[in-house]
Parts: sequence; structure tokens; C-alpha cells
Amino acid sequence: MAAELTAHELIAKHRPTLDQALEAIRTRAYWSPHPEHPKAYGEHGSLDMAAGKAAFDALLGTRLDLGQPGTDGFVGGEVSPYGIELGVEYPHADVDVLLPAMKAGQKAWRDAGAETRAVVCLEILKRISDRTHEFAHAVMHTSGQAFMMAFQAGGPHAQDRGLEAVAYAYVEQVRTPDTAEWIKPQGKRDPLALTKQFTPVPRGIGLVIGCNTFPTWNGYPGLFASLATGNAVLVKPHPRAVLPLALTVQVARDVLAEAGFDPNLVALAAERPGECIAKTLATRPEIRVIDYTGSTQFGDWLEANARQAQVYTEKAGVNTVLVESAGDYKGMLSNLAFSLSLYSGQMCTTPQNLLIPRDGIRTDEGPKTFDEVVSDLARSVEGLLGDDARANALLGAIVNPDVKARLEAAAGLGEVALASREVANPEFPGAVVRTPVIVKLDGAKPDDEAAYMSECFGPVSFAVAVDSASDAVELLRRTIREKGAMTVGAYTTDEEVEQAVQEVCLEEAAQLSLNLVGGVYVNQTAAFSDFHGSGGNPAANSALCDGAFVANRFRVVEVRREA
Repeated sequence: MAAELTAHELIAKHRPTLDQALEAIRTRAYWSPHPEHPKAYGEHGSLDMAAGKAAFDALLGTRLDLGQPGTDGFVGGEVSPYGIELGVEYPHADVDVLLPAMKAGQKAWRDAGAETRAVVCLEILKRISDRTHEFAHAVMHTSGQAFMMAFQAGGPHAQDRGLEAVAYAYVEQVRTPDTAEWIKPQGKRDPLALTKQFTPVPRGIGLVIGCNTFPTWNGYPGLFASLATGNAVLVKPHPRAVLPLALTVQVARDVLAEAGFDPNLVALAAERPGECIAKTLATRPEIRVIDYTGSTQFGDWLEANARQAQVYTEKAGVNTVLVESAGDYKGMLSNLAFSLSLYSGQMCTTPQNLLIPRDGIRTDEGPKTFDEVVSDLARSVEGLLGDDARANALLGAIVNPDVKARLEAAAGLGEVALASREVANPEFPGAVVRTPVIVKLDGAKPDDEAAYMSECFGPVSFAVAVDSASDAVELLRRTIREKGAMTVGAYTTDEEVEQAVQEVCLEEAAQLSLNLVGGVYVNQTAAFSDFHGSGGNPAANSALCDGAFVANRFRVVEVRREA
């Protein structure tokens, strides 16, 4: 079939966006081509909110046949955290058939070159962007995010992360020229002369192992980094969050085919209940790159056992906020309350431990005791979530029973400063919605240490009393070194304390936010500017996104000829 999209057309269409992305990662300034507001996608027509909801509704109870080789049946079973059955079925693959079919298209994809691969990826992202409202509902009903968060994080922010990965991939591939003339003088003899050709070549097939909470935001960087560097990509979604990534695969296959490439360069690996195919896939010899977001246990297993592949993991950590003093006490409380509440704390960046001197802190409102700080924070959370409609819009739904169980067990770990409460969702009566719990612990007690030095994923935070600011700094250091951290926050008006916290984060490679009191929160990162994770502590072995995240997905092969 003749290509409907030529490379020339795609370059003319998308090169300006690629150039802007390249400039954004160079300057780290704010930029995004993907609007955050739902109304930016059209008041009427195929891009608007009603059309997106209708498109999502039309998917329910259907079979999403992607036309993949080796399909030996169909699987499904997703149930929304909001209580509705999606009823969508996806192709189940015989990987002994699918993987060879995926490799077959890699030569043409490799030979297309870095620029063509980049603009094909941008066309995929553009078509996903055009369906942002539809994708938002798919993310909402697989992750439990409230609609606005699903729209933003699952839509434009995820698309930004995908584009960011393409930009980094392009930079790394064109760092080496396509050709070079090499001439070495030989004195009185004729010089040695060679013509050298350099080609970025893919490692093989990339495997993206998706997560339940952020299927697109966490899935797109690896998917597009591998695809843009010439690799075929097999997407293995979380069994409870298949739909957003299945739609992504469908769009990618359509664009690849229209651009004259083999659509099997991108494929889906959905699984039967209890099949647990991630381990099997991860150790296949054809799989040469793996991207994973999820538990530390399985991330560690991948790093130890998928030896044939380059493995990029985002696992888990114990995120910490050190509170030594506050120049804007109310602003600090408001910022922390939002950070603890957003998406019911079901983010890898949500603060868990709040380290507060037991003798209290200095603030612009005068001194505050440890108990006052904790009770004021509890009241700030209660005020933020006191209205059920607002609470639903911020909290979303509890994503799975394990999170609910951890939340309920947390109350028995110490003195409860803020009890969790149930929130009814009139639109979705089956949703499990809970406000956060805050538990007081003593940093000097070994029994309490067992709680705060373990990750408790979900809407659970520990207010940990410490003897001094210096003790807090050292506990922060030990936490990052032993358990890892995706984010660190600190509130202080003391320059020495600020420098001590900063030095810890530099030495232990943790991303730090200082004295946030406005509309930016410790658990948010912006593509093209912020690094999500560092790859330098146990929470993750890579960062989203930097050169190291893309550069080892391909190798450069040289061909030398006599000139």
C-alpha cells in the first residue's frame, strides 16, 4: 500500500514543533504545545468534551481488534475504580508469532533516519492530542483519577512527556554526523584517507510495562523514546489499566501504516487474568529495552534478571518534607494540604514523611509547637476537602483494594492527627473515595521507625517528631540513601538549614523543592523543564527525561571505506 503520509509532508508539518521542543529542553523554560484547558479542544465537533465522552461510551462493551499477528483470542475484564465495568476486549498474543513480526519492520524504520522517526512520533502524538477528551475518560476509568486530573495528567502532560522523550532521542542520535571524511597526514607519503558512515541502530524490541495509576504519563516516555530511536515497542499494560494504552497502540499503528512503515512496530500485549506475562516477556531474547513503573520488588527483579535488556525503572521511595521554619505559614499549610490530598496520595511523588522538630518551629505567625503544626495541617486538609464536590474533584477514587487496606491499617500505627473519612460520589455510587489520614510518630522510637521508613502508597502521611533540624537533615539523608525518594520538600527561613538540605539532596541525588507556598506543588513536575526522578537513588534508576534515558536505546554502527 502506498504511503498516505510522506516524510516530506510530516517534516513540513511537525519540524517546527520539534524545533521548539529542542529549544525547550535546552533552556528548561516553560513551554507546551498541548493545552491544559478542556475548552481549548473545541466548543463543538470531534475535539470537544461531549464528542470525547461519546467516543469513550462507544468503546464500552466492544472488542478492540488491532489486527496484530499472532492473535489467539481476546481478553478483558477492566472495572473502573468508579464502579462501572468497561467490558472492552483486547487481542491476546502468541508472542512466538508476534515478536518476529515486530522485528520484521525494524530495518525500514532504522533506515528512515532520526528526523523521519521523530516526525512520525509527533504525528502519533498529534492524533492522540486530538482525542484528549476521549483519552481522559479512559484514564479516569482505569486509574481512578478525577476527570480534570485525568484530562491534564493523562492528556496534555503525558503528551508533553512523550514529545520530550522524542526531542531527547533526536538530539542524541544527531550528535554524531551521518558521514565524515577522515584524512591523516603521513609526512612525505600520501595521507591516509577514509570515508566513514555512522548509523544509529536500534537495540531490538522495547517492552513498556505499564502502571495502574498513570498509564499514559508514565508509559509515553519509554514508548516514544524507544520508537524514536528505531526500536519496535511492545506495550504490556497493567491489567486494570489497559484501555488508554490500547488506544495509544491503535493510533500508533494507524500512523505507521499511513507513513509507509510496518504497523507491527508497535503492538499490545494484553494478558489473561492471573497470567502475569511481564516476567516471561522481560526475559525474552528479543526484548532489548524495558521501561517499568511500579513496585520496588518487581523493579528490582527486572534489574537483576532481565540481563539481556537495558532496564529503566521507576519504583518507589519514601518522599520526605522537612519543616524547620516557615516564612508564610498559611501558604505552607495550604500547599502541603493540596499535595497530600491530590489523587488520594496515589502518586509516586506524594509526600509521606513530614519531619518536624519536637520543640516546634518559627513562623511568620510566631512560634508553633509540633502539635500545633500537625493540628493546623489537619485543619487545612479538612478545610480543603470539607465540601464533598470539591473533595471528589481532588481525590478521585481509591485505585485498588490494596491502597484501601493500607489506609485503614495506618490508623493503628500511631496517634491519629487527622482521621480519614468516606466521601460519597453521587455520580458514581460505586467509587471508593477517602480523605487522607495523618498519623503522629516519634522519630526516636524504633517501632515508629519501622512505619515511617517503609513506603505506604496512598493517602497516608506521617508527622515525625525529631529532636532538631540537624537530626531531621540526617534522617532525610538516611531515608533517601536507604529507601529512595522521587521528591523532597523543605520549609526553612534559615540559610544554614537550607544549605544543609540542599547538600543532602545533591549528595544523594534527590530532586528538591524549597518553600513552595503557591500554585506549584512538590508532587508535580513539568515536562521540558523538571526532571522526574534522578536515577541516582533507590527510587528509580532513570530520570524522565534526560539524555541518559534515551542514549542507550540505540548504538552507533560505523562503516569505513577507503576514500
